[in-house]
Amino acid sequence: MKRTLGIVIGLIFTLSISAKVVRLSEPVSQDSETETFGVMLDTSLPQLSMADLATDSPAHLTKTFQVEARIAKVCQKKGCFFIAQQDEHVLRVSFRDYGFFIPTDSSGKTVILAGELIQKDLSPEQAAHFKADLKSDTEILKPGVVYEIVADSVRIPRT
Repeated sequence: MKRTLGIVIGLIFTLSISAKVVRLSEPVSQDSETETFGVMLDTSLPQLSMADLATDSPAHLTKTFQVEARIAKVCQKKGCFFIAQQDEHVLRVSFRDYGFFIPTDSSGKTVILAGELIQKDLSPEQAAHFKADLKSDTEILKPGVVYEIVADSVRIPRT
């Protein structure tokens, strides 16, 4: 009886945790170690660092690249954007044409993404909206002129 009760409690706990993860997009490719969302990852693109993108942003505008970064925070509403970080360098990552999403439990994972850097004007309302979706009052989403990555592809490790 105790063993059965423990198994049932364990299943309920597992279901309650997994029920909170939102996965609105299916991966375009997957293997035992990774899932790729968006389009197939173009590994022939030039590799940049977050430091390159954050410290010399104008030089990289509208050029396609790939970059490796840690997901610091993910939109908890539907996985429609995330905050990428490498050391002290941080950029918001959105998805091309709002065409795909990543799982909301992707925070902390180091990903490879392909995309381009854009410059945009972030309104106070947009900044507040993004902070609410992150469920965080992060300082990196300040109104004004910002740079962000528009990703075509994101490869995420399964673990």
